[in-house]
Amino acid sequence: MAENGAKRIRLGMVGGGTGAFIGYVHRIAARLDGDYDLVAGALSSRPEVALESGKNLGLAEDRIYTSYEEMAKAEAARPDGIEAVSIVTPNHMHYGPAKAFLEAGIHVICDKPITATLEDARKLTEIKPKNGAKFLLTHNYTGYPLIRQARELVASGALGKIRVIQVEYPQDWLTEATGDDNKQAAWRTDPARSGAGGCIGDIGTHAYNLARFVTNLKTEAVSADLTAFVPGRQLDDNVHIMLRFEGGAKGMLWASQVAVGCENGLQLRVYGDKGGIEWRQDNPNYMWFTEFGKPKQLLTRGGSISVPPAASMNVRIPSGHPEGYLEAFATIYSQFAAVIRGDGAEFESLLPSMADGVEGMQFIVASVQSSQNDSKWTKLSDV
Repeated sequence: MAENGAKRIRLGMVGGGTGAFIGYVHRIAARLDGDYDLVAGALSSRPEVALESGKNLGLAEDRIYTSYEEMAKAEAARPDGIEAVSIVTPNHMHYGPAKAFLEAGIHVICDKPITATLEDARKLTEIKPKNGAKFLLTHNYTGYPLIRQARELVASGALGKIRVIQVEYPQDWLTEATGDDNKQAAWRTDPARSGAGGCIGDIGTHAYNLARFVTNLKTEAVSADLTAFVPGRQLDDNVHIMLRFEGGAKGMLWASQVAVGCENGLQLRVYGDKGGIEWRQDNPNYMWFTEFGKPKQLLTRGGSISVPPAASMNVRIPSGHPEGYLEAFATIYSQFAAVIRGDGAEFESLLPSMADGVEGMQFIVASVQSSQNDSKWTKLSDV
């Protein structure tokens, strides 16, 4: 039983077999709060890897599958079949499994971006899920308590009318050319598996989603400069994007996987006519809040100033003890579990949805088109 006394949700997984980082993260997130039991998996398209991975995870042999099609059909027919599935495959393998499981009446938890193409993302919205099956996109950074607090501060008017949004996500792990032996790099730099965007699809969408989540401002247009600095690389490894938001706010987004010395530097700054906030993912339990003309205030996760209801959700340990990436990921899983059970209505507006996924793909496509047209301003509504 889950810690809150609710029955655990039977979970399956597509992808995420031996050696897959993101599958490991999803499994930790699913079990951290005791809301899910992993009972089935199609963990690899290679039968021998699927079998080995399933055995290593303790799955019953008759629930280790070699294809997601087989898994969706078999599990939907079982009285004890999975109720939800995590899709943790490369981007080009998101649409097929998501469609199969939604049509089988199984809730879907999908890694971002939603699909490899905008066309597939839109096709996914046309599916009529059986038995009201729901969809979650794991933009996990929205699960940090202080990001929830930032959203509350903006909504409350504490920052006033938003003027400037700056978000960045620099890494350095693709600074040099990589070979096929680096599986994580190989599919991310392959247009056939990653989609239209490289760096922009991998981490740029996280930065974009974070800015949208906190400010709730709708993007009108982008002016983008996408670059592949590494010779021979087919997809971008560095992006500079200017953004125009409804209401007049302006934004800047930088994402890079060739910024030497940067490990995982996601950070967000939002400025209004009354105040501003600054937050970094590598120190996520602290956020600076400044009211114009007053001293800076350091807000801490679970601290005395951190009181908005949304910020206090899923704060697991007392202030001063660090919570980070895995806990934020687990918050997304835990709150989706509440939605699945029918008692999480207050979380629905906080959880990344299929609509967020489609907009993320519009952002990628508009940025790619803008860059191809000498950074011409491109409306998201035109793609």
